[in-house]
Amino acid sequence: MPYGARMSSTLTVTSKGQVTLRKDLLKHLGIGPGEKIVVDKLPDGRIQVKAAPTGDISKVFGLLKKPGGPKLTIEQIKAATERGWAGKR
Repeated sequence: MPYGARMSSTLTVTSKGQVTLRKDLLKHLGIGPGEKIVVDKLPDGRIQVKAAPTGDISKVFGLLKKPGGPKLTIEQIKAATERGWAGKR
């Protein structure tokens, strides 16, 4: 299948309003047992499902170290920490 091609999946809603994602969909999202997903409601009635950020603190360590660079202000450190927790660099 070419990159960017869409594959559809049909899921069943239970009487409790729940939907179970199949293993192939979880694998596609990179989700394992106990991990979380984020569901965004889009204005056109669709939803977007994606893996939730892990919040792994180790991701921020590289953001603060700048060999030979200027010392960071507390505001810069706070901004870098927030980006790291959000899974951004």
